Amino acid sequence: MKKTIAIILIVQAIILGCQQLPSNQDTSSNVPDDSLEYIIPDTSLIPRDAFGDAVRYGRNLMEKTAFFIGPKGSNGQYTRNLMACSNCHQQAGTKPFSFNLMRSHQEYPQYRPREDKILTLAERVNNCITRPHNGRPLPYESKEMIAFLSYLKWINSFVIRKDRFAGEKNLQIQYPDIAANAKTGSVLYAQHCERCHQKKGEGLFNADTTAYLYPPLWGDLSYRKGSSMNRVTKMAGWLKANMPHQLASHTNPILSDVEALHIAAFINDESIHSRPGDATYDYPNPLTKPMDYDKGPYADPFSEEQHKNGPFPPIIKYWEEKGQKLVK
Repeated sequence: MKKTIAIILIVQAIILGCQQLPSNQDTSSNVPDDSLEYIIPDTSLIPRDAFGDAVRYGRNLMEKTAFFIGPKGSNGQYTRNLMACSNCHQQAGTKPFSFNLMRSHQEYPQYRPREDKILTLAERVNNCITRPHNGRPLPYESKEMIAFLSYLKWINSFVIRKDRFAGEKNLQIQYPDIAANAKTGSVLYAQHCERCHQKKGEGLFNADTTAYLYPPLWGDLSYRKGSSMNRVTKMAGWLKANMPHQLASHTNPILSDVEALHIAAFINDESIHSRPGDATYDYPNPLTKPMDYDKGPYADPFSEEQHKNGPFPPIIKYWEEKGQKLVK
């Protein structure tokens, strides 16, 4: 199947990114594997039939979530904020190193430690509707759920026979021997993030206030507790490849690993930032609880604060010495 990304575009992106990269940043860790292929689906290949119509609607739902199913959605009111799926899954889930969704259709059903059970892909879609969007689940037979699943199946067709492709997972970061610090993160936030997401993290609306140009990072209209972005290391890997917006890239990050961790700690510090969601937490099995989840009980002796913000190397070493797998 034809691929729409050519190597010349990658080279141009690298050149442009280098022009924005401060020379004093350490970006040597976790450089993407140049032997892997970057794949972005060609939307002109979406079929001109009923299935194609569902695929196109699914892509629209990814990019204009609030317009269709937001608080004043034209096709139903399911999400309780004006954020879009593409705020996190950029380029409708096809951008490399940005919570890429292209393999999701073939990976489900799968075990999910957050629920400690096997989830279908439809259940996973509703996970995002109820958590980042703080909404209510889509009916499984709804036009919207069918569209989401159809779109995910279509983008999966570009990678289904590949063992790996570039940007399938977020960038992995090197964990420092210090804890992520919200106070340091606040200074870095003002330097790198405030221009788009605003001083109070409220984000920036589009001209008619129907959706966000830049989503809110905390407050009642942001993602809720228990979302993936609410985990410090999870957010840090995403930040490094994608932020600051229009400046950073996965090949030329602006933020160092430790800077990304500090910013994530600041954004997710519930002692200074409110966030929607009740007080219930997930990951009932301590053996499959992620390293950076801040609510016990744990299968190790480390505190909730250390699990949330680090330092993480002692936790990793403890699990390695026990010969047990640690979820990161």
